[in-house]
Amino acid sequence: MDQSSCYPVLTVLTFFPLLAALLLWPLKSDLRVRQVTLIASVLELLLALPLIGFKAQAGFQFMEKRPWAQDWGLSYALGVDGISILMIWLSILTLPFCVLCSWTYIGRRVKEFHVCLLIMTTACVGVFSALDLVLFYLFWEALLIPMYLMIAIWGGDQRRYASIKFFLYTLAGSTLLLVAIVALRVTGGTFFIPELMTKGFSFNFQYWIFLALFIAFAIKVPMFPFHTWLPAAHVQAPSAGSVILAAVLLKMGTYGFLRFSLPLCPLASVHFAPMMVAISLASILYGGAVALGQNDIKKLIAYSSVAHMGFVTLGIFLFSPEGVKGAIFQMLNHGIITGALFMMIGAVYERSHSREIVKNLGLGKYLPHFMFFWGLFGLASFGFPGTNGFVGEFLVILAAFKESTSLGLLTIPGALLAAAYILKVTLKMAWGQPASPAGQSWPDLKKKEWLYLSLPALLVIYLGLAPTGLLNLIGPSVEDSLTQFQAKKDSVNVIYLSSPAGKPQGLIYERDLPPNVSAPAPEPELSAPALGAEPMATQGQEVK
Repeated sequence: MDQSSCYPVLTVLTFFPLLAALLLWPLKSDLRVRQVTLIASVLELLLALPLIGFKAQAGFQFMEKRPWAQDWGLSYALGVDGISILMIWLSILTLPFCVLCSWTYIGRRVKEFHVCLLIMTTACVGVFSALDLVLFYLFWEALLIPMYLMIAIWGGDQRRYASIKFFLYTLAGSTLLLVAIVALRVTGGTFFIPELMTKGFSFNFQYWIFLALFIAFAIKVPMFPFHTWLPAAHVQAPSAGSVILAAVLLKMGTYGFLRFSLPLCPLASVHFAPMMVAISLASILYGGAVALGQNDIKKLIAYSSVAHMGFVTLGIFLFSPEGVKGAIFQMLNHGIITGALFMMIGAVYERSHSREIVKNLGLGKYLPHFMFFWGLFGLASFGFPGTNGFVGEFLVILAAFKESTSLGLLTIPGALLAAAYILKVTLKMAWGQPASPAGQSWPDLKKKEWLYLSLPALLVIYLGLAPTGLLNLIGPSVEDSLTQFQAKKDSVNVIYLSSPAGKPQGLIYERDLPPNVSAPAPEPELSAPALGAEPMATQGQEVK
């Protein structure tokens, strides 16, 4: 499909759900609200068909750029590349599943609930397609309020605690993200992300920008120890809220690392890589170990997300094609698998009115079709060969072994823990002895449940057996991003910033020096820069 002949597809995909949300307000029937939202979600999928014309090449496609607030340097800029295309598809596919799994689960304030769903879809698509920093930030923040309301209004018994904790954590990260955006505009002279990617910033600047971005994105992922809001939010949120959290919202953090941290802060990314790898490993092991000890099915899957996203951040900060491709593929896989598992937890809760493992034993005898899908998604969750979960995890582990044998070996316990906690809950749910015969009266899968579980199941199998197409689709963008990352890193000569005491405090790009200043030979070590450092000097000459 010729992109030049298309309508502004990204604008339409971003704001069509918002338009649909406005159309819901006059409706009074709950059934009509559900039907209109479902129709809108299907239309959103149809409107996304031009994205099939996305070409496996580097650079942004389907770009739209118009003046917005020229005096402030703002532009309305949207675009998609291999790093974001899968996340946009995932955001769009999630909406109809959320509508279907909430059909009977949500019984009050139905209109307001579906308005929140549609607004969150607008925000998610906007985050992954925005090419202006301010526009990106607006969409990033737009997700906060509807998700807070979804937990606070339609959540469980401890919904107030969970919603406030989610709000405060996310707001803290957003504040630091805003500081980084302002600093990038002041130093880089633009909000346009592709232009910022071409600029070189001093190490001192990169150091602090990376830390601000790290906290903002680490909270969103979430990485250990910034993860404590996630289990509470997942457990208290309604099924659709958990699906959006797992499938899309967590990916915004890892997307931020790929879109901003690596291209804009290459030196700082390398400097902090050991820390990022260590935290990723801690997330993998901690998330798996805590999940193994859970008796609440939803909390178990919530902690498993911490472990799975640890593999994603590990792949990103190995800076290798296998690692980054595996990370992006795992972002997609985690959204499909964990989103499906949360929908199934909601379905079994409607039957047993409990998420405790001991209250949902022996389902294999009474709900065989349900347990078939649970078993399939469970196998995919711990990376069983032939499922999509295997491909992304294998690529990340392969990249870890290529980096270091010891590093690769440290990832193995995480994979074993995943198998342990998934098999534990699956075996008990399938063949455990139920405490009461109440399960005999529970119905097996309903038509709508067949509908919203069949497509994820097909994707699990197809992407597990034939991942090459998507890997080839994202490959050029990943390789181009890593090539530019390596070029920026290699083009830098170490030039120390001196304090009055003569101690090194950072480095700058050699190409940023004035013509009359030559760079000294690089030193072997690099120490962290300090805030308030004195003006940069090298070889006794002042840098103007």
